[in-house]
Amino acid sequence: MQIFEIIMLICFGISWPISVYKSIRSRSTKGKSAIFMLAIIIGYISGIIGKIVNGQLSYVVAFYCLNLAVVSIDLTVYFINARRERRLERAEKDRETA
Repeated sequence: MQIFEIIMLICFGISWPISVYKSIRSRSTKGKSAIFMLAIIIGYISGIIGKIVNGQLSYVVAFYCLNLAVVSIDLTVYFINARRERRLERAEKDRETA
């Protein structure tokens, strides 16, 4: 039954918008892992491909795509925050040496 797969995807999917919100608000990469998010992205892509290859293309794929999009947004915010943190560290070092 696909209902259990949908429940799983919804449960996982609920956490990602919260993660994106916290990343944007904190402007930090603390507690985040780009490798973990990449693994999740690969998992969602694999799930989508699996549905297509097995001819099980249904509305469930929409949940995979939605989760994939939100995790991708979270990964993008991660890299934006990482760049910001590097700039702040360089500015702090420049102040210390000046």
